[in-house]
Amino acid sequence: MVNKHLFKTAKKFLPLIGLIILIFLVYKLGLEDIINAFLKIHPIYIILSISLIFPRILIRNYAWRIIQKEQKIKLSFWESLKIFLIGYFYGSFTPGYFGQMMRAPYMKEKTGEPYGKLFVNVFIEVILRSISLQVMIIVGAIIIVIEKNQPLVLYFAMLYMIILGVLIIYFTKKQRGEKTFSKLIKIFIPKKLKYHFHDFIATFYKDFPTFKSLIVPFLIGAITWVIIFSQEYIFVIALGLPIPFTIFLFLFPIANFVGFTPITFAGLGIRDLTAVGLFTFMYPEIDGSDILVVSLMGFIITDVLTGFIGFLLSLTETRDKSYKIFINS
Repeated sequence: MVNKHLFKTAKKFLPLIGLIILIFLVYKLGLEDIINAFLKIHPIYIILSISLIFPRILIRNYAWRIIQKEQKIKLSFWESLKIFLIGYFYGSFTPGYFGQMMRAPYMKEKTGEPYGKLFVNVFIEVILRSISLQVMIIVGAIIIVIEKNQPLVLYFAMLYMIILGVLIIYFTKKQRGEKTFSKLIKIFIPKKLKYHFHDFIATFYKDFPTFKSLIVPFLIGAITWVIIFSQEYIFVIALGLPIPFTIFLFLFPIANFVGFTPITFAGLGIRDLTAVGLFTFMYPEIDGSDILVVSLMGFIITDVLTGFIGFLLSLTETRDKSYKIFINS
């Protein structure tokens, strides 16, 4: 009971850590300087950044559709896009962007496919983009080593890639994966739920895609990251900061990745702190308030505004709230 209470308390208050970090950052950098930096941005730059939302979401949906087709999940392009944006909305206000998995219940209603299969489909799309982001981080870490002789970020990035690679190779083998999941269910899941979890896990590997079929979605995922960081780099230009595009393209992913830490909503606070620390370290002549504004504007446009589109679409979606995650899984 004590552990359960601690878990509930942590789940409630951990996301507030990012907000506390952001408030502290605003205090340290100076609210007036931050406001002045915001005011320096001409509206045309904001419009230009917003205009890139639409090609980004269309391209990402196209990549996801390739994975859907490999798994024989039948959704139209527009059904897929709508579900993707609704998932984006949930992800934009949940720690670690975990809300993206809410795509699965909406897919269930449209396709009737098992939940386990749909969960894996969404997870594959998310993990492919995570890998492409990690590749960019490694390049950024190499830049830090070359420029500042600081290899720590590179060590962490390489370690993460190795661990992730081992886990992917391990769990893509059906026999190993099902055996491991069964053991985890036996240890951690209450007896009355074990049957439902076993049914859920049993559909994980249904129509599982091959590695070869995921190469194109992986490459397209990398393109969507380039668009996202281009949206944010527009504000670097707007503020006249002396940061080359290629440097920004490979350094900002580090801050973005740190933002996946589940102690904040969509990376707010911790991503900004990382961005300010990283770029003022690489470019001491740049004011931290300017970097904070770049990071916040990126958050507003790539997360909040895109998520808001998903929110509006969710209002038009009449998903049956009586659906249970393990019924008809």
